[in-house]
Amino acid sequence: MKIFVVVGMPAAGKNLARDYATARGIPYYATGDLVRAEVVLRGIEATPDNMASVSTELRGADGMGVTRLALETALHADASIVMLEGMRSWDEIELIRQQATAVIIAFLAPLAMRRKRIITRGRSDDSADAFHERDQRELAYGTAIPIVLADEYILNTGTMEEAIQGLNDILEKYR
Repeated sequence: MKIFVVVGMPAAGKNLARDYATARGIPYYATGDLVRAEVVLRGIEATPDNMASVSTELRGADGMGVTRLALETALHADASIVMLEGMRSWDEIELIRQQATAVIIAFLAPLAMRRKRIITRGRSDDSADAFHERDQRELAYGTAIPIVLADEYILNTGTMEEAIQGLNDILEKYR
């Protein structure tokens, strides 16, 4: 099995990878989905603060709890390739690479563009006021390391079609 790990800061374009995978029948597992599901299960409002609190809790003492859940699910998929999203530290990447061949794909977008996307996309856990705080929390998790050490990059400043073509080219290269 080959796992394509999608990393990037909030609103850098990681959801394009989800759309790409869904359209092609590629299993896609995101740690954020697990966090959102846990918030619903607990019956609490999906505010930025609640999402951050549950995310930190699910990450656990070593920061890899939610990644273990996503990886376990991915490894049981009946597919030759899968995509994982939401890894925020190099230890999580190493954990995945212990179980499967992994290619790290980083989505990049400038700060102002990401902030504008946060404002317009309308997810319940997005907040223009909490944008800086969210970025700082992601960086504290170690998010910058997998981005810097990624195998491939998609500079997501153009059209969605350009970013999707870049992703397609990467997947074709490593299949």
